[in-house]
Amino acid sequence: MTSLSINFAGVKSPNPFWLASGPPTNTGEQVMRAFDMGWGGAVWKTIGQPIVNVSSRLGGLDEANRRMVGLSNIELISDRSIETNLSEIAEVKKRFPDRAVIASLMFDSKEEWHRMVRCSEDSGADAVELNFGCPHGMCERGMGSAVGQEPEVVRKITSWVKEVAKIPVLVKLTPNITDITEPAVAAVEGGADGIVLINTVRSIIGVDLETLAPIPSVGGRGTPGGYSGPAVKPIALQMVSALARDPRIKIPISGLGGISTWRDAAEFIALGSTSVQICTAVMHHGFRIIEDLVDGLSNYLDQKGVASVEELIGRAINAVGEWGQLDLGYRVAADIDPDTCIGCQICYVSCRDGGHSAIHLPGESLTHGHVAPRHQIITERLASATESGSSSSTFYRVPWVDQTQCVGCNLCSLVCPVHGCITMQEQTS
Repeated sequence: MTSLSINFAGVKSPNPFWLASGPPTNTGEQVMRAFDMGWGGAVWKTIGQPIVNVSSRLGGLDEANRRMVGLSNIELISDRSIETNLSEIAEVKKRFPDRAVIASLMFDSKEEWHRMVRCSEDSGADAVELNFGCPHGMCERGMGSAVGQEPEVVRKITSWVKEVAKIPVLVKLTPNITDITEPAVAAVEGGADGIVLINTVRSIIGVDLETLAPIPSVGGRGTPGGYSGPAVKPIALQMVSALARDPRIKIPISGLGGISTWRDAAEFIALGSTSVQICTAVMHHGFRIIEDLVDGLSNYLDQKGVASVEELIGRAINAVGEWGQLDLGYRVAADIDPDTCIGCQICYVSCRDGGHSAIHLPGESLTHGHVAPRHQIITERLASATESGSSSSTFYRVPWVDQTQCVGCNLCSLVCPVHGCITMQEQTS
């Protein structure tokens, strides 16, 4: 049976699924319930000087019938006392010695960083995560993403922490930067033992058109918040892969950003993550998703004949390159299966108005006299249906592809509502 256990910079856990720093790790009671259900680790909600949080903190982005494909928050770090958080970390670690418990920290002076790293070690934390990514509230105070956007400051604070740390030091980076490798390399030069990314993306998720105030609204006013959820996954994957490909970065990566399923997690791991962190999906569906995450990843690895999840780390990296490295001679073209097509013609509209006008309807003239095989099939069946008087035949509506004009952009296959109806076929001639 596949082993899901990992070793992240010396921090061991029974599986790669960690709760990310946020509302689900706000208390020891929450973390212990998560561990009871099978989570491998947890990064505590960021500890700092006590702050006051706002009321009305979250805004969601819905798409069609799917709720919360994106989530924006204007919540700050923990508003509970440092002492309370540290005592609960100690309690959790005592009860679950085999799980990874990471203390997330955010402070503004060398002395405070030193003090809190020592306190975290005394509480039994397995590692500390330096929060250099929060894009709202704390950055206005010279912390969070204000640090992560300045490589020199990343290097300096990381080196401060390493002066006293006896446990691994992880640096959490902000995506709100042009080149993610710059702060990552600075963290490595500062002595970091691991890198965590991405934190949330600075955003305004929407405007209430009745009150004309941003969402969420606090007494009629709003502010940019941190964007997370499935919609940020592509951003996170790109940044994780950028670090995994960089020869200067030889320390492990903990990836997060939009992970909701075991497939998402497997993609992050294949692109270089050793552990994966999850927050928004837990806020949406609860700790119970760990069962599907563990079972799904385990079954996938078994089917692939992979003995350990660690064998999957970075397996997709060699297939990632720069645009100029792509094979310009490789060509695919769309193929519509008339047996599964429902005749909605969405592909036709998309290709005509947003693509390259390579898809045609039955009866339209052929481009350059070319007769596509699929078009021949449709024409023959249409003729047969006409002869039999079957005027309701779907073949009156089935589009066809002029493959001499198709550039292989994939748009039609992406908009098609029938899975597998439109496929992209390699062209060998």
